[in-house]
Amino acid sequence: MKQQRKQRVRGGSAVWAVAITSVAGFITALDNLIVTTALPSIREDLGGGLEDLEWTVSAYTLTFAVLLMFGASLGDRFGRRRLFAIGLGIFTAASAAAALAPGMNELIAARAVQGVGAAIVTPLTLTLLSAAVPAERRGAALGVWGAASGIAVATGPLIGGTLTEHLSWQWIFWVNVPLGLALIPLALLRLNESHGPNPSLDLVGTVLASGGLFGIVYALIRGNIDGWTSTPVLGGFFAGTALLVAFVLWEQRAKHPMLPMRLFRHRSFSAINAASLLMLLGMFGSVFLLSQYLQTVGGYSPMEAGVRMLPWTAMPMIVGPLAGALSDRIGGQPVVAVGMALNAVGLGLWALAVEPDVSYTSLLPALIVCGTGMGMFFAPSANLVMSTVRPEEEGIASGANNAIREVGGAIGVASLAAVFSAQGGYESATRFVDGLVPALWTGAGAVALAAALALLMPRQPKADGPAADLAAGGAPADAAVAT
Repeated sequence: MKQQRKQRVRGGSAVWAVAITSVAGFITALDNLIVTTALPSIREDLGGGLEDLEWTVSAYTLTFAVLLMFGASLGDRFGRRRLFAIGLGIFTAASAAAALAPGMNELIAARAVQGVGAAIVTPLTLTLLSAAVPAERRGAALGVWGAASGIAVATGPLIGGTLTEHLSWQWIFWVNVPLGLALIPLALLRLNESHGPNPSLDLVGTVLASGGLFGIVYALIRGNIDGWTSTPVLGGFFAGTALLVAFVLWEQRAKHPMLPMRLFRHRSFSAINAASLLMLLGMFGSVFLLSQYLQTVGGYSPMEAGVRMLPWTAMPMIVGPLAGALSDRIGGQPVVAVGMALNAVGLGLWALAVEPDVSYTSLLPALIVCGTGMGMFFAPSANLVMSTVRPEEEGIASGANNAIREVGGAIGVASLAAVFSAQGGYESATRFVDGLVPALWTGAGAVALAAALALLMPRQPKADGPAADLAAGGAPADAAVAT
């Protein structure tokens, strides 16, 4: 009888863990793209220029990216459940602050704080979920968690457009508040506390990486405004680069590095992470501009624009499982390479078809091709990352890869918007298209380069990878890495 009661409690705890972490993952992933279809309404209401809209997106993705692995370390040291609740509190409060923001500066600041909360919550969802669910049911639980995040990305522009059109743009942030307030007490009551094996914090590495990335993104955003040879822009580039070099040097000698540099000795690890950065650079920067194009030039309402982006954002829900199964049969490298190539082709089709008065049906093939390519990228690329590391390094590998993707998104918004503003603007439909076309070609080039990098990866199963070499007692040719 006692054994049955223990099993019921354990099962109930697992169900609660799946529900709580999946909803938390949903709202933090949702805020990556939910703002895109609200950007024209935000600009109309709060004013500001293109650079302010860029920061509205990048302030979240940048803080999310650079603090993601630090957030996991905080949970390991001070307690995962405790930090999970604190992160939710930060995210929820910042969401309310964003909804109440009286101007662009306040909105951007609130978005940055949102990113801090998301960086704490997101990595801890996986560790809390894995600790609560028995090993034999963990695959199904992770499937639910992954599906929730996938749905958030797929429906983000649609949810954002619907809330903006029928309520107001503030509701894209208000929607987080009741969910966050409900999750905090549930997490404290229903999740078990746990600590990680490595409680050390890499404060120096976090500061160096944050400062370096901020300097580069700042320079990209201000380049067309201040001039590419102006002191603030050149200073941002030089200071950002110097800080990132210092970060690499520090990580090589730190006792407990945030991102072990030895992992990049593995050619596959370096290639898939560089490809991931370029892929998200082209994709996220393009979504930032295309969502505005559909409303500013196409004349669609925010909700209509969100619906019309679904062939791109929702296609991975269909293609992803098929791509995962195919990668199990033939390996992830060719699937990822083809997926990236399709994304490049799709962006190229957009650039060729887009006109001030073009019909949506003329643009639909490009959306479908981009969506198909994106679906072929995400699941197989995650498997490729894991195939390059030892089992005990999979957590840091996953965290690093996610951080690199977020960095790619932030740089993508800044760089493609810089190309757009150099050639076009918001003055008319023609001017918008004049800027959009070269920006799309830039994104297509970045993703095409990502496909080429994917081809450099050696095709080898995990059993033949570095972990197997080490298990056999030998030293691998490429040192194991963590993404």
